[in-house]
Amino acid sequence: MFLQILKHTPLWVWGIFTVLLYLGYFQTRPHTLARRRVAILPAIFIVLSLFGIWSVFGAAPAAVVGWATGFALALLLNRRLQLPRVVHYDPADARFSLPGSFGPLALMMAIFATRYVVTVVLIMSPATGATLPFALTVSLVYGLLSGAFFARSLRILGAANAPRSRGLGVADPAAA
Repeated sequence: MFLQILKHTPLWVWGIFTVLLYLGYFQTRPHTLARRRVAILPAIFIVLSLFGIWSVFGAAPAAVVGWATGFALALLLNRRLQLPRVVHYDPADARFSLPGSFGPLALMMAIFATRYVVTVVLIMSPATGATLPFALTVSLVYGLLSGAFFARSLRILGAANAPRSRGLGVADPAAA
């Protein structure tokens, strides 16, 4: 059955997978980002996750509460974890330097896999989409994942306001 699912997956889905893989891989290497680029990816994933729950569950209160709970949990969790730990902000260039991390790649793959699995489940069993546990679980996961991207973005942007405007985690960017 698994091979049949893969065989019937439209080609454009694999195109999206490839783009996400590339974007995630790019972030495994040290890189610099302008403020706008820091905000774009989280905004895209927030919109996509909200569209994902809206397209399946509509404005069902359970879906909205699940998503908002997941989003809030991600923000609280990142306040504790403080990821990324090292960010350097260069006020002269208005750019953020980050070491490479597999975190964004893992988040992108988790978002893709969640959307893929939810779609397959709904195709195989449309009635599942009407159940409260499914709505809560899927919405919570979407909220957690998009919230994790948003929390990461807030952490990066916060480096611009860090003491001495040097960044988070290290005083000397060469030490990162």
